[in-house]
Amino acid sequence: MRLTKFGLASLALSAVICVGQDAPQSTPNHQDAPPPAQQPADASESTDGNKTPDKKSDGAEATSKDRLFFALPNFLTLENGSQAIPLTSGQKFKVVAKGAFDYTQIPWYALVGAIGQAENSEPGYGQGWAAYGKRVGSSAADGTIENFMTGAIFPSILHQDPRYFQMGKGKLWNRITYSASRILITRSDSGHKQFNFSEVFGSALSAGISTYSYHPRSDRSVADVADVWGSQMGTDAITIMLKEFWPDIRNKILKKKTAN
Repeated sequence: MRLTKFGLASLALSAVICVGQDAPQSTPNHQDAPPPAQQPADASESTDGNKTPDKKSDGAEATSKDRLFFALPNFLTLENGSQAIPLTSGQKFKVVAKGAFDYTQIPWYALVGAIGQAENSEPGYGQGWAAYGKRVGSSAADGTIENFMTGAIFPSILHQDPRYFQMGKGKLWNRITYSASRILITRSDSGHKQFNFSEVFGSALSAGISTYSYHPRSDRSVADVADVWGSQMGTDAITIMLKEFWPDIRNKILKKKTAN
């Protein structure tokens, strides 16, 4: 069973969710409203210096430059979804590739592999440096395949929007339930709410591909695919909740630095 990333995400969420207690309590934005038909040529600058949406000639249009914890790519998260414009299929693939092959992914997958090595997850890999390398490589492959399936391939085929649109304001419980529900609810490219086929089926297909291609033979079964699928869905749900509260955490950190 590959539950390492799920455990890491759960730990991170439990460590930071308390920040939401101090979040603004004003009325939340209508995050599921259809996006406008046009967007100004210049990127809009948010108050924290993060450009959302980002419209550039490199195709990363209506995406973010933000990073979770100032490190991990968070390019498909927008703080002002009411001004978002649809992404083309090419833009979906490009922004997913930008995040999947970002340099910060190397230490992340190295950490995941190290924890898997310590836990002896998937014993078929064995122990030692060769086994560690296999765990790191398989973790990177797992993440890359799922990112492309859920963020580019299925959204392009089904015309769904792979971005997460933050609520940003409102009561803590409302923000938690809203963000958690996005694992099953998403926008179409036209801006209407839909069942999140891209996440559910994309994650299931990626779990099947990885399990039956390069993971140990002892871990190749329908039950293993279901376990991996469930852990991926759980990890993605927790990650989305982290994305919801990350601006609050970031603002607290920046204000503390300014005060110091």
